[in-house]
Amino acid sequence: MIRVLLADDQSLVRAGFAALLNSAPDIEVAAEAADGEEAVRLAAAERPNVVLMDIRMPGTDGLAATGRILADPALSATKVIILTTFDLDEYIFEALRAGASGFLVKDTEPEELLQGVRVVARGDALLSPTVTRRLVADYAARPSRRAAPTERLAELTDREREVLALVGAGLSNDEIAERLVLSPATAKTHVSRAMVKLRVRDRAQLVVIAYETSLVTPGWLD
Repeated sequence: MIRVLLADDQSLVRAGFAALLNSAPDIEVAAEAADGEEAVRLAAAERPNVVLMDIRMPGTDGLAATGRILADPALSATKVIILTTFDLDEYIFEALRAGASGFLVKDTEPEELLQGVRVVARGDALLSPTVTRRLVADYAARPSRRAAPTERLAELTDREREVLALVGAGLSNDEIAERLVLSPATAKTHVSRAMVKLRVRDRAQLVVIAYETSLVTPGWLD
């Protein structure tokens, strides 16, 4: 059973999401939070598999709460999905950097929400290639963006850098395997090794690193 913590300051939104999630045979709502501070407290108490986190809340917002939850060693198995009204919310990239596994817009189709929870619960990132490319392109175009030192990539082999770049471009393991003429299992192994060497939680953070180090740039794969 996938246990979910809902964090949203609007009670009607929480009620709607809760009804949908509880209707699935493999998902249950473990707790509900009305703000970021409560989300942090309930995450520590309930240790959910997935947190659905509204990014814009009064007081402690979703970005700060996400950072605190994912920094807690006791919650290393907990994944966070950011909920936002717009798929290019200015805070989404910061949330991915903090360790969020992906994001969903609030008007997503019910089945897509359920599938998103399942995808993240099993350890995958919830990043559609199309939206990811638009998001990172928007981030990369900002004059104030922070560049990460390329020395961070020093531990990677040439092949792992190549795979990291393709992850950053939004390709799946199967697509990476086809492009590099590898087996899907080998592509997955390269992705996993890159995650370990770069000390990141999941694929979403690999995307962040690929763009912050300028390993890829908007339109690189087009």
